[in-house]
Amino acid sequence: MRLLYLGDVVGRSGRDAVQEHLPALRKSLKLDAVIVCGENAAHGFGINIRIVQDMLEMGVDVITLGNHAWDQREILPYIDKQPRLIRPANFPPGTPGRGSVIHVTERGRKVLVIQVMGRLFMDPLDDPFQVLEAELARHPLRAAVDAIVVDVHAEATSEKAAIGHFCDGRVTLVVGSHTHVPTADHAIFPGGTAYQSDAGMCGDYDSVIGMRKEGATQRFVRKLPGEKLIPAEGPGTLCGLFVESDDATGLARRVEPVRLGGRLSQVMPVL
Repeated sequence: MRLLYLGDVVGRSGRDAVQEHLPALRKSLKLDAVIVCGENAAHGFGINIRIVQDMLEMGVDVITLGNHAWDQREILPYIDKQPRLIRPANFPPGTPGRGSVIHVTERGRKVLVIQVMGRLFMDPLDDPFQVLEAELARHPLRAAVDAIVVDVHAEATSEKAAIGHFCDGRVTLVVGSHTHVPTADHAIFPGGTAYQSDAGMCGDYDSVIGMRKEGATQRFVRKLPGEKLIPAEGPGTLCGLFVESDDATGLARRVEPVRLGGRLSQVMPVL
């Protein structure tokens, strides 16, 4: 099975990058499923109903959120109605929405997508390790689903790596989101799980993690509340991770970064 995960979509530049490149990627990489972190898609803060619908029409199969999940209030009553939009599974019980979904591909394959949020330097949510243990017990790889993707929305690379090793041999991919910078540590762990600490963002990299650099920089220089952060609107780079799994085991046999457009060096897997 061939899977594509795209990192945090930031503002219009990120949305335009996805719209420009995703249709061709689905064809050239013969993708079975596309998962996108959309929590910064609505002007940098959260996601709205129109953007969710636009992304699904572009060819996105599952959209994950994160710590900005509720910045656009209209999502609160909508998320229960849209199963392909998920938020971190370790939000407290009673939080709207769901933290995982099983997506059935056109070929009838089942892909379980789970998102958890880290607790280091972030809100102290429920234990992501316990939540993952329960999810994986309910949906074991190959016995219940054909592939499992875990999106770890977290600040600390140590916490992301620990979750990757915790899941090794039990899921297809563990990939980090949230920090908006693509890391160079993509690998297949000894147990067969593909991993990368952060897939990077889809957005304008002539910025401070997607936001206009002038206002964001002044917050550090002056240590005073400044202008509201606004997404940079230059040419966007699409950043993500391509994974090919073994049909017999559901584990990864290939993992490669994807970077197209904008300012970063270009990387495109070849089948």
